[in-house]
Amino acid sequence: MIGVFVTFRYEDNFDERAVRQIAETARSRFEGMPGLRSKAFTVNSGKREAVNFYVWDTEDAAKAFFTEALLERVTGLYGVRPSIEFVQIATLVENARA
Repeated sequence: MIGVFVTFRYEDNFDERAVRQIAETARSRFEGMPGLRSKAFTVNSGKREAVNFYVWDTEDAAKAFFTEALLERVTGLYGVRPSIEFVQIATLVENARA
C-alpha cells in the first residue's frame, strides 16, 4: 500500500471555511474510486494548511492519479500549489464501523 500526503500551505489567504467546503464538495468524486482505499481531508488552522491523505492499493494507481493536470486543477481550487509526498504504508489498522 502507498500513502500520499498532499499539503496545501497558505500565507495570509487561509480560509478554513472555504477549505472545508472544497472537501465536502469533492467527497463524492472519491467514493468508490478504483484503487483508492481511503482519503482524509484535513485542516489545521493554526498552521494555515490543509493536508489530504490518500491510501492507495498500489503505487501505480497512486502515481497515475497525480498528473500535472490534476495538480493544476487542485491549485485552482485551493488557491495554492500543493506539495506531494509518497510514503510506504508498513501496516494499516482499519476500524470500520457498521
